[in-house]
Amino acid sequence: MRILGIETSCDDTAAAVVDDTGLVLSSVISSQDSFHQKYNGIVPEIASRRHTATIIASVDEALFQAGMRIKDVDGIAVTYGPGLIGSLLVGVETAKGLAYASGKPLIPVNHLEGHVMASFLRDPGSDLQPLTGDDFPVLALIVSGGHTELVYVDRWLHYRVLGATRDDAAGETLDKFAKYLGLGYPGGPVVQKIGATGDPSYHSFPRVTFSRGGYEFSFSGLKTAGINYVKSLTSEELKAHLPDIVASFESAVVGELAGKSLRAARDLSPRTLTVVGGVAANKRLRDSFARTGDVRVYFPPMKYCTDNGAMIAYAGTRRAMLGVRAAIDLDACSSLGIEDSSLNT
Repeated sequence: MRILGIETSCDDTAAAVVDDTGLVLSSVISSQDSFHQKYNGIVPEIASRRHTATIIASVDEALFQAGMRIKDVDGIAVTYGPGLIGSLLVGVETAKGLAYASGKPLIPVNHLEGHVMASFLRDPGSDLQPLTGDDFPVLALIVSGGHTELVYVDRWLHYRVLGATRDDAAGETLDKFAKYLGLGYPGGPVVQKIGATGDPSYHSFPRVTFSRGGYEFSFSGLKTAGINYVKSLTSEELKAHLPDIVASFESAVVGELAGKSLRAARDLSPRTLTVVGGVAANKRLRDSFARTGDVRVYFPPMKYCTDNGAMIAYAGTRRAMLGVRAAIDLDACSSLGIEDSSLNT
């Protein structure tokens, strides 16, 4: 089985072809970073217009790289939520048109589920061994610009949310802190670059502890504390200690993510802990998990951490195996939760 996957939930237009073993036959991503940088954030209208301009070319290139035509695929998987509604609609309507014209099954995929499935992708250019069905139960930390949550996955396509952010996502927090400092967009990579030369113990930023325990996150207070601390400095102090301040802030975010994830792993004893989503590319986060021997920790290859079509295609193959199909009136859903897509398999 070979599935074409289409991903347009935010600001990257992506298409890929993946087979039912998780082998990535092609993966194409059209980035919009250059269109949003001057606004220091994603402009939804621009994002949807850029998707419209590049979606067909992205699909064509993904098929070409896989040595296939649309008639050769066994189904078309598409992200239908969550995400920016205008962006989602471009992908959904394109997939519906392709499915109708080609007679191929249309397979709906949750974007968050796609990130989890990135852990099972087989990259022909990498020696990294992906997860398999033998690695369940899996504890997944989904961490990106728009999402931060811990999900327990005991079998294929079955999800239980243990905890999520009550306010800002981790990636969003890094972006907003970088924006306030005037470091540019996207904030995550520039924070990592500047913070790499700094001392993460230079300043202690506050972290939230909920009285009832659990695995929920909160980054709004940390973001505010970071901005207020910067406001308290003179321009000379900020310039002299910028790498240290950035490293300290990044370390606080990472500490919150790793701390709760590892505590959940100790409490629930999953076979594997996987860290997925755009922030999973962060080196300090990867290093923080590398120092633990409590549980096997897996990170997908860097190129499958950020939004991509391959993760959607593979999620589509798992759903297609169980006969999941969408009607031609499939609609986008901007606020979809991962538990909404859980199957009682």
